[in-house]
Amino acid sequence: MALFDNVRSAGQQIRNVDGQAVLRNTGAGARVAGQRLLGVPLMLLMLLGLMTLPVPTFVLDTFFTFNIALAIVVLLVTIYVLRPLDFAVFPSILLVATLLRLSLNVASTRVVLMYGHEGGDAAGKVIEAFGEVLIGGNYAVGLVVFAILMIINFVVVTKGAGRVSEVSARFTLDAMPGKQMAIDADLNAGLIDADTAKLRRSEIAQEADFYGSMDGASKFVRGDAVAGILILLINIVGGLLIGMMQHDLEFGDAVQKYALLTIGDGLVAQIPGLLLSVAAAIMVTRNSSSEEIGDQVIHQMFATPRALGITGFVLFAMGILPGMPHLVFLGLALICALVALWIHMRAKQETGEPILPMKSGALPKTGGAGGGKLDGPPPVVESPADTKELSWDDVQPVDIIGLEVGYRLIPLVDRSQGGQVLGRIKGIRKKLSQELGFLVPSIHIRDNLDLMPNVYQLTLMGVAVADGEVYPDRELAINPGQVFGPLDGVKTVDPAFGLEATWIAATEKDKAQTLGYTVVDASTVVATHVNHVLSQHAYELLGHEEVQQMVDLLAKHSPKLAEELVPNSLSLSQLLKVLQNLLIEEVPIRDMRTIAESITNHQPKTQDIGVLTNAARMGLSRLIIQSIIGNEKEIPVVTLDRGLEQLLHKTVQQAGADGNLDSVALEPGMADRLQNSLQEMVQKLDSEGKPAILLVAAPLRMLLARFVRHGVPNLKVLSFQEIPDNKHITIVATVGGQ
Repeated sequence: MALFDNVRSAGQQIRNVDGQAVLRNTGAGARVAGQRLLGVPLMLLMLLGLMTLPVPTFVLDTFFTFNIALAIVVLLVTIYVLRPLDFAVFPSILLVATLLRLSLNVASTRVVLMYGHEGGDAAGKVIEAFGEVLIGGNYAVGLVVFAILMIINFVVVTKGAGRVSEVSARFTLDAMPGKQMAIDADLNAGLIDADTAKLRRSEIAQEADFYGSMDGASKFVRGDAVAGILILLINIVGGLLIGMMQHDLEFGDAVQKYALLTIGDGLVAQIPGLLLSVAAAIMVTRNSSSEEIGDQVIHQMFATPRALGITGFVLFAMGILPGMPHLVFLGLALICALVALWIHMRAKQETGEPILPMKSGALPKTGGAGGGKLDGPPPVVESPADTKELSWDDVQPVDIIGLEVGYRLIPLVDRSQGGQVLGRIKGIRKKLSQELGFLVPSIHIRDNLDLMPNVYQLTLMGVAVADGEVYPDRELAINPGQVFGPLDGVKTVDPAFGLEATWIAATEKDKAQTLGYTVVDASTVVATHVNHVLSQHAYELLGHEEVQQMVDLLAKHSPKLAEELVPNSLSLSQLLKVLQNLLIEEVPIRDMRTIAESITNHQPKTQDIGVLTNAARMGLSRLIIQSIIGNEKEIPVVTLDRGLEQLLHKTVQQAGADGNLDSVALEPGMADRLQNSLQEMVQKLDSEGKPAILLVAAPLRMLLARFVRHGVPNLKVLSFQEIPDNKHITIVATVGGQ
C-alpha cells in the first residue's frame, strides 16, 4: 500500500476498464517508473563490468562491503518475516547475490594476480583485513579455516537446504489439488465469497511457485560453493606461477603473499555466501505463522520449565566432578535453574493458581489451632473451551447433492490441472434447471480417502445413491448394441445406463470407433452419470424453498392466479407433493402457469393429491405426448383386457370407499402375470421402433403408473383424458392378467 500511495502521489492516474485496474503514468510518475525500469539493466551491466573491466581497489572494497551488508540484511529479513510468501522475492535476490559474489571473485582474482607480488593492501583493504585480522596473517591457518567454512556451507547447510527445498516443492505440488478442492467446497458451501476464494487460490499458486523457485535457487548456492573452492585453487596455483616466473619471487615468499591474499579473498566471498545459505535454510524450514521465529522459539522451546530444569541438574552434576571447569558448568546450571523457576512462576500467575502447591488433600481452614470448619472447596476454573456453549452453528447441514472422488480422480475435478468435470456439471445443472423448471441445487465436490483411488460416489442428502469407477488416463468404449469386434482393455459396464463397455488406451480410440463403439473420456462418463442420477431423483431435489420461489415467480406475471393457487386452493406442502408426483413420472414442471390453472379450475374442489396430479397432467397433456412421440399424429397404445380393467375398477372403488386409496395393491399372482405381459409387449414394441404407451381410464392411471415404475420402467401410463384432440390413438395390443 505504501508503494501504491507513493506512485499515485507522483502523478499516476487510475482508470477502471471492464473491472480491471489500469495505471497510466503521467508527469513525475512516468519518470519514476522509467528509472525503475532501468535499474535491472544497469545492474546487469555493472556485474558484467566487474567481470571484464579492471576495477580500482577502492571500488572493489566498496562492493565487498556492500556484499557483506546485503547478506546480513537478507538473513535478518528471513528471521523476522512471518511467512515465506511475505519474502517471495528471496529466490531472485539469492540469484543476484550469487552473481554479484562471483563477479567480485573474478574482479578480485584479476587484482590479486596482477598486484599480489606487492603484498599488503595490493588487492584492497578488505581483502587485507580478512587475511591479517581473521587468520592472523598465517596462510596455513587460513587454508584450514577456509576448508572448514566450505565444509559447513557445502556439505551441511547448502545440501540440507537443497533437500528440504526439493521435498517442500514436491509436497506443495502434490497438495495443490486437495487445497483447491477445499477452497471450492468452502465456496460452494457459502463459507467464503468469490473474492476470498480467488485470493486463496492465488496464495496456493504463489506458494507452489515459491518452493519451486527455492528448489532451483538452492542449486545456485551449491554451485557458488563449488566455484569458491575452484577459484581458491586456481588463484593459488596461478599466483605461484606468476610470482615465481614473472616477478622472480622465492617459493616461500610467493606462497606467503599470494596464498594470504587468495585466502582473504575467499573468506570475503564465502562468509556472505554462508550467511545467504543459512538464510535460504531458514526460509525453507520454517512454517507459516503469525509469530516471528524468535517468538516461536521462546513459546515452543521454553513453554514449560521441565527441559531447562533437567538441563540445569545435568550441568550441576557434571560441574561437581573433579577436573571439570566448575565455574562454567555451575554458573550455567544456576542460570538454567533460575530461568526454569521464573517460567514456572509466570505460568502459575497466568493460570491464577497459587505459586506454592499445597499437599495432597489439604484444604484451607479457619478458626484456632485446634481445628475448625472448612472454608469450602477450592473454586473450579473452567477453561475457555468449557465455557463456550454449543449452538446450532456447530450443526453442519448435509449436502443436498454431493460428489465424492478418490484421490486419483482429483485431476478430473481440478481446473488447475485441466479437469473438465466442474465445467460439465455446471452445464448439467443449467440444462436440468431449464428442462425441469426449478433451480437444481449446487453439487458439492470433495475428495474421500475412504473410497478406492479410481472410484467416485454420488450422494443425496448425505446418503450414497450411486457410484462408479473410472480411469482418468483411459477412454471408455461403450457397446451401443451392435459392434464388429471385441477390444482389449478393462471390461466394465457404463455406470449411467448399464451398457457393456471397455476401458481402452487413448491410442485405441480410432480403432474402437471404427468397430462401432461409442468412445468417451472419463470426465464425460462422470458427467453423464451425474445427469442420469439427478434426472432420476429430480423429485427429491424439489423442496419447499424451491416451490416458494416458483410461486413467487408466478406471482410476478400472474398475481391473481398465484394467490388463488396458494393458499386459496391448496397449501404449499400440497403443491409440493403434486409437483413431486409430476417429476416422479418425468413430467417437467416449467409450465407453472398451466399447472396452477389446471389445479384451481378443477371441479369439484378437492384436496386429494392424486386427483390434483391428474388434473395437472391433463393440463400438460400436449407436453407429455410430445415428449413421448414428438409431432406424430398417430399414437400407438396398449390397452388392458376388459375383464382385468373392470376388476381393477372395483379394487380402486373399494379402496376409495375405505379412504385408503394410496395403499391399493394388486393380488401377487395377478401382478406377476400382468408385469410379464407388459414386459413382453414393451420388448416387442422396442424391436419395432414404437413407443410403449399403456392407455387406461383416469381412475386407474395412478395405480398402474406406480405399479410399472420399477418393474417396467420404459412403459408410459396415460389416461384417455390426457390424449389431445388433435391426436389419434391406434390400439396395437391388449394385455390381461391371465
